[in-house]
Amino acid sequence: MAFVQMIEFKSSDIEGIRKAGDDWERATEGRRTARRQLLARDRNDPGRYFMIVFFDSYESAMANSDLPETQASAEAFVALSDRAPTFYDLDILDDRS
Repeated sequence: MAFVQMIEFKSSDIEGIRKAGDDWERATEGRRTARRQLLARDRNDPGRYFMIVFFDSYESAMANSDLPETQASAEAFVALSDRAPTFYDLDILDDRS
């Protein structure tokens, strides 16, 4: 079953967040299991963001989470956030285009 992790966070350093994401992508090339990633800003609250990461399954998300580079990136992400991020783990029940 497809799986999505949505991370809600606030940050006054979105460029730092984006750089950390770019660094993680380079460091995990060929090993990460994340299939797609979206970064969105709340139009009504410009300091509030959502990162939406798509995986083939919950198990592949956990394998991705276990990568040392993912752990290091998560630490950088928290340091660049204005408050602790909120994680939502979502099993995809229906996906239509």
